[in-house]
Amino acid sequence: MATSPNGDDWEAQIEAQRRAKAEQFRDSGRSPLPVSMRGDAFPGLDYFEPDPAYRFVLPLFEHDDPEPVTVETTADGEQTYRRWGEFRFEVAGESVTLQAYRPTDGGDRFWVPFRDETNGETTYGAGRYLDLTPDHDRVDGEWVLDFNAAYNPTCAYNHAYECPLIPMENWLDVPIEAGERAFPGEPAGSEH
Repeated sequence: MATSPNGDDWEAQIEAQRRAKAEQFRDSGRSPLPVSMRGDAFPGLDYFEPDPAYRFVLPLFEHDDPEPVTVETTADGEQTYRRWGEFRFEVAGESVTLQAYRPTDGGDRFWVPFRDETNGETTYGAGRYLDLTPDHDRVDGEWVLDFNAAYNPTCAYNHAYECPLIPMENWLDVPIEAGERAFPGEPAGSEH
């Protein structure tokens, strides 16, 4: 069930984050976009309308022994994470499970990548990501898993970036019609 913890105006927060991201992509020297797509040439970013049905407050079922997982990248490289725990919930009438990974550098953030039935249609072909941090996404011992905050990896905007691919265990057989859509200026060959 979708929940809005602490009565926060989460929709306004999502919209503010989206505006800030668009501004950073358009105007910042640290934008992942090629220089030719910044400024007035910026095609914008596209999102699904915020939908509380895709916002969940859930326990993280931590694994007894978080095992290392090697994840391939778009540049034929590898990155290592620890499979820390899993989220169990229902979406689009289906029971699903998503693994939450933690970087091996000792950080406390979780990476929750996923693919779903929208990939290659309305969203980036290789999948999308969620990042969770204890100070921002934890409420009363549970985690806010908000697909309205799902975002494209940097390689969706520029193939010069190396991005971790979505582990098959996080491929969902349901559509997640929330968060960022395919980049309007999406580079060719985005079906990693």
